[in-house]
Amino acid sequence: MIDRRSLLALAGATAASPAMAQAPAAKPAASTLEIRPIWPGKAPGGERVTVKEQVILRTPGGDPNDTAFLNITDPVLMMRRPEKPNGAAILMIPGGGYKRVAVSKAGAAIDKWIADQGVTAFVMTYRLPADGWAAGPDVALQDAQRAIRIIRSRAGELGLDPARVGVMGFSAGGHLAGRLSTQFKRDAYAPIDAIDTLSTRPSVAGLFYPVVTMLPPFAHGASMKELLAGDASDARRKAASLELDVPADTPPTFIATAADDRVVPADNSLLLYSALRAAGVPSELHMFEKGGHGFGLTGPGGIDMGWPQLLPPFLRRHGLYT
Repeated sequence: MIDRRSLLALAGATAASPAMAQAPAAKPAASTLEIRPIWPGKAPGGERVTVKEQVILRTPGGDPNDTAFLNITDPVLMMRRPEKPNGAAILMIPGGGYKRVAVSKAGAAIDKWIADQGVTAFVMTYRLPADGWAAGPDVALQDAQRAIRIIRSRAGELGLDPARVGVMGFSAGGHLAGRLSTQFKRDAYAPIDAIDTLSTRPSVAGLFYPVVTMLPPFAHGASMKELLAGDASDARRKAASLELDVPADTPPTFIATAADDRVVPADNSLLLYSALRAAGVPSELHMFEKGGHGFGLTGPGGIDMGWPQLLPPFLRRHGLYT
């Protein structure tokens, strides 16, 4: 088990772990990862929060880079800069069923792949709704809205175009990315500084095997339990179901899932795609025959998933790449 102080200390350990070094803005390197807090001081609404943040190995005795964050009290943004930035950025939101956030402390294959496209990758951790935060189901949305605003606030410093900031979400992180994409007109927290005047709307979204609905028969029960924290009334379940509230100005959305996903039924992706089409939102759905749940650049056994070839043209068509 690793405490947060030790985790953040790794960001400066350049000799032991080059992947954690902070890169100068003028000469970024693809292997660097910078870690910064999302909130200046304590996160809002934590007066009744008593949990202690932990970082654990997802598999005891396994890969020390395969970690998960539990009971998050101080969410962070981890930035990976490409060697040749093209001015675009993507906010990555990992999954974990709203019970934990499954993210590597030193970056992983997908954020490295994003940087290889010339896009600056930001990976976030976020607070979890069952930990006693005042915002309840909206606590992770607060962190996501603040995170995308922080990215835009650093546009001048990092050479980013604030109009080209996308989001990618995975599993329950796909649900959070979907909320960020569909609920950008609603501020989930009271403004605290000038950063909070900036837009929370992503310019484009990529959702991978996303949790979408909280309604039977396709709801992911574990995510619903954690998100609604014991109050799974019909009204709350409907309010948390992405497919029931898709405005016409939702950003263009790319969805990828696998037909053999036994964790989050692929029907979640079908429901959202149908709602996006009904609202006239430019969208694309790829349902792969095989891949299960949690696939990355490749699937189980190293099978070719195809999405790394399909996503860049979609992002280019919708302005993330120029």
